[in-house]
Amino acid sequence: MKREVIETVTGSHAIDGAGVHLVRVLGSNTMQKFDPFLMLDAFDSTNPADYMQGFPMHPHRGIETFTYLMEGRIDHQDSLGNKGTIQGGDAQWMTSGSGIMHQEMPQATKHLLGLQFWINLPAKDKMTDPKYFDITANMVKEFDEGNAKVKVVAGKYKNHQGAKGHHLPATVLDITVDAGKDFSMESDPDQTLFVYIVEGGGSFGEKKQLIPRKTAVLFGKGDEFYVKAGEEGIRFVLATAPPLGESIAWGGPIVMNTKEELMQAFDELNEGTFIKHKPAKS
Repeated sequence: MKREVIETVTGSHAIDGAGVHLVRVLGSNTMQKFDPFLMLDAFDSTNPADYMQGFPMHPHRGIETFTYLMEGRIDHQDSLGNKGTIQGGDAQWMTSGSGIMHQEMPQATKHLLGLQFWINLPAKDKMTDPKYFDITANMVKEFDEGNAKVKVVAGKYKNHQGAKGHHLPATVLDITVDAGKDFSMESDPDQTLFVYIVEGGGSFGEKKQLIPRKTAVLFGKGDEFYVKAGEEGIRFVLATAPPLGESIAWGGPIVMNTKEELMQAFDELNEGTFIKHKPAKS
């Protein structure tokens, strides 16, 4: 059975960090339906003034962030002593766990194009050790499906297992379908599945309605995902993961299960006891 569209979301313009212009596609008003995907921010700018102020040091607890950069460059560092650069075609999967301070600073390039997902952590893993790993462009396997090209940024596609998270088995695919052509793939009906259209547009499932770029599309249950590209073709990022079905207490950069846990996290921030893991001494 094909998955059918149950909701479309375009989000709204937002300014975050020290003045970064972005589109907040998913947020607190969509978190239940898109569970376990809490938030999705989209970056698409050819004007460095939109993003050069970046996201200076800030805390996270209780979530994973998955950053996929299609074009551009972002420098990052954190309270564990890690630092590095994400470039076009790269991704980074960070588990904030019990608490981490980090910063992400986009650098001036011709085009900053990318997405950042916030993925909820199960209650049992909220206070796990913070950690992260990079997914470099040369680690991303691409499948040529004739009418379409599929880049496996993370997770599983057909018999290929790409980069795998430490907690939820999320899959992120970058898919391009030729103009007027179609593409389908098997999907686990028990997992949440949505796409974010980066370029062009297309129709999904049995419906013929064209859905344009810069739209997130949530699908109902089914074991087949199907899309037909419009006249301009379509490029979209597909994300899927098992829903948690747990209570959510969300306050800024911290996501816990109860208000009490949330307040404790903010108390620890004020008291200077938020960070449980510090860089090893050299």
